[in-house]
Amino acid sequence: MASRVPLPTSLVRTWMGLAIVPLIGSLITEPAAMTLAALMLAPLVFQADVPERLKYFTLGVLFVNVSIGGTLTSFAASPVLMVASTWQWDSTWMLLNFGWKSAVAVVINASLAAFALKPYLQKEPLDIKNSSIAPVPFSLVLSHLALLAGVVVLGHYPVAFLGLFLLFLGVTHAYPKHQNPLVLKEALLVAFFLAGLVVIGGMQQWWLQPLLTQLSPNALFGSALGLTAITDNAALTYLGSLIEGLSDEAKYNLMAGTVAGGGLTVIANAPNPAGATLLKSGFQNASISALGLLGGALLPTLIASFALKFLLF
Repeated sequence: MASRVPLPTSLVRTWMGLAIVPLIGSLITEPAAMTLAALMLAPLVFQADVPERLKYFTLGVLFVNVSIGGTLTSFAASPVLMVASTWQWDSTWMLLNFGWKSAVAVVINASLAAFALKPYLQKEPLDIKNSSIAPVPFSLVLSHLALLAGVVVLGHYPVAFLGLFLLFLGVTHAYPKHQNPLVLKEALLVAFFLAGLVVIGGMQQWWLQPLLTQLSPNALFGSALGLTAITDNAALTYLGSLIEGLSDEAKYNLMAGTVAGGGLTVIANAPNPAGATLLKSGFQNASISALGLLGGALLPTLIASFALKFLLF
């Protein structure tokens, strides 16, 4: 797709990695979108000749866009999934109230980052046909697509999901030549966190309900925006779902604040650790500075906050 656009292919691929892939996360889930985007952007942006400040800005845009890009549906983003059933938010409702606003912010953020990176992007894209990379058999590509589609369709049926997951592990083990190393540790950390949240979250209602019910919707938005940076946006929305009597406006502001602030730190959104693991080798000392990420994410966070808070039909 990028090669068909009458612009430098590396520039278009960078923009697609920061815009299209995070929005596709509403279908394939946010962790999958984060992993795919990081793999696309690593050889393009996170290289030695790109200034560190632009790397942090790009990382901030990626984290923010993935956080808000999953709000076009009710099942892809963990903070939305935690409350969708309780608050009766289906995918149509999410698209009309959150999705189109998030898409506007995603496109603006990605365009700003691509424009800033343009002088530093390589002019010639990687020529797969003439490189040493072995082509992946089409049958293997179809197998991955079929397994991915099966997981999306059967994700709420544990027995079927585990069967597909074991089949996927078998395929990757049988054909290691055409597989990247699996990012299992980070995926399990996300799973354990969400499982622990469900187990112990119900015990937090006694102190959370009096606190949140006393806040105005605007104060709730600001509080959620700040708190998600030091906790996790799924944790905040799940705890919010336990509170009885929240108004519709309060629910909206709680969700908007948590997803808008999902790029401020590595722990603000569950998929962020996976992206950080895949991209940290492109930074100095192979580590990501917390202050550097915070600085890089401020502008895209403000754009996302403005879009979710003030854009109307």
